[in-house]
Amino acid sequence: MVEQTPDNPPDTVPVVRAAFRDECARLVAELRDLTEADLHRPTTCPPWTVRELLAHVHTGVGRLAGMLAAPAPPRAQVDAAGYFGAAKFTPPVDAARIEGGHRAGRQLDAAALADDLDRVRRATLNAVDAQPPGRLVLTRHGDAMTMVEFLRTRVVEVGVHGLDLAAALDRQPWLTPAAAAVVADLLTGGRPVPAALNWDRLTLIRKTTGRTPLTHVEQAVIEAADFRWLTFSP
Repeated sequence: MVEQTPDNPPDTVPVVRAAFRDECARLVAELRDLTEADLHRPTTCPPWTVRELLAHVHTGVGRLAGMLAAPAPPRAQVDAAGYFGAAKFTPPVDAARIEGGHRAGRQLDAAALADDLDRVRRATLNAVDAQPPGRLVLTRHGDAMTMVEFLRTRVVEVGVHGLDLAAALDRQPWLTPAAAAVVADLLTGGRPVPAALNWDRLTLIRKTTGRTPLTHVEQAVIEAADFRWLTFSP
């Protein structure tokens, strides 16, 4: 793995923090009127229901606070793109993720879901605010990375799974502009999308994460431009 510098541009943490804050707050607002029937709906992340996918997101939102309470590793080794590597989606890792969603879903208190997610969101933001911008963390997968790069992965998790939840609930996507900008930049590696595609950020995110299939024309444009983006799996 290529070693990354722990330093970040001065405005990086506020930008990613704002995206995480806004997207989590929007998700919390969407949860306020969920019914028990809504929680049992299937999702496009099989075999999870809405309840189990929300439990997975809830766990992901709160993960950074615990990581920041642990000792920092000596140096960063991956960035957010590297975190979403092929090793994260091997059959054993996927099986553990699926079972974790089932287990957490069974423990989820539907009545307190929105308030509890908001509490976890605030705890994460407070933990981030108490750290210097270059703070390093060690993930449960053993990835050493900067705090802000891991927070970037949380924006991806909440934002992209928010699209899955919106689809399952028959609602319009609620992806916030701040989160859309962070996710799109990560998925494209900061490279411009071929102009002929004429995609907005929501379309870009749907297409590059497999939520919406590519048309033959789009595939041809991408191949002609030799455009490459981050391989991402839920």
